[in-house]
Amino acid sequence: MLPPLGERAQAPAVLPNPPEALGLRWRPLSTADAPAIAALFARTEQFDNVPFRTTLEEAFEFVAGARKDPLRNTLGGFDAEGQLRAQAFVHLSAGDGRTVRAFLDGGVDPTWRRRGIGSALFAWQTARARQLLASTGREVPGRIATYIEEGLDDKAAIVSASGFVPRRYYTDMRRDLSLPIPDVSLRDGLVLVPWTPERDDAVRHAHNEAFSDDWGSAPHTPESWVEGRSAFAPQWSFVVLDRSNDRSPVAGYLLSERYEQDWPSLGYSEGYIDVLGVRRAWRGKRVATVLLTAAMRAYAADGIQFAGLGVDTDNPSGAVGIFAALGFEPTRGSAMYCLEF
Repeated sequence: MLPPLGERAQAPAVLPNPPEALGLRWRPLSTADAPAIAALFARTEQFDNVPFRTTLEEAFEFVAGARKDPLRNTLGGFDAEGQLRAQAFVHLSAGDGRTVRAFLDGGVDPTWRRRGIGSALFAWQTARARQLLASTGREVPGRIATYIEEGLDDKAAIVSASGFVPRRYYTDMRRDLSLPIPDVSLRDGLVLVPWTPERDDAVRHAHNEAFSDDWGSAPHTPESWVEGRSAFAPQWSFVVLDRSNDRSPVAGYLLSERYEQDWPSLGYSEGYIDVLGVRRAWRGKRVATVLLTAAMRAYAADGIQFAGLGVDTDNPSGAVGIFAALGFEPTRGSAMYCLEF
């Protein structure tokens, strides 16, 4: 048994707020700041040339809801004219059992970089994450994590200087939908059906089982399962049911998202495969392949040019091989940097 996280996380009693000498005024962010948050994300994402763009709805999700506790878990830096120039977000993942995880996000306006703001802001985030881990009192491993896109060397240097190390690597892949999509059928009483709201909680339970042994995964609560769904595309989402018995359990599922705001930066339209899972008892029965081809046909029917997804390069389920066999090709990558306790 590990000592409580309150001992291991070494949480400071007082947070190290960035100094006034950096030229910004600091305060927590709120839902009223969502337009400014989205605007700052837009400036940083365009400058960093990352393949995604944050919408106003997604910016709102960073500060909405009691569980996010923005008064204590966010920080914004404003210039003399009141414009948001730096932002930081910390949140504790819901439902964690084997490992308690805190995630960090944010950024600094490109015109305000190389002044020490990023380092000071990251120090505040890390300290706040330590406090959140310690507050759980759990006797399980703890992790503070942040994702860094390929090519953002300055950000990686700041994170590495704080003791974070890359623990996981991810690859973005895409598939040209103008190419033929193979015909694949199910057998043994399995049927493909559209996702519906009535099936969603059964899909959540199936997801928790399917990913129970995956590195870094944690079971979703009903609340966490529906968070961050502003881009969810139900018309592109599917479920495979086993109707060989009266219960019709969920064998597999695929949930899609439609990030139209990303298409100009990508240079093409894309249907994005956000979550794909197959429960252990139904693996090896072509369930994942059927779900993928169904999604690709749905995208193509709506005039979409590519299917896209992100995959853990160490995924133990053989997913990378399935994607490659269906014509998915790697585009760029990212890494998860972690501090472990």
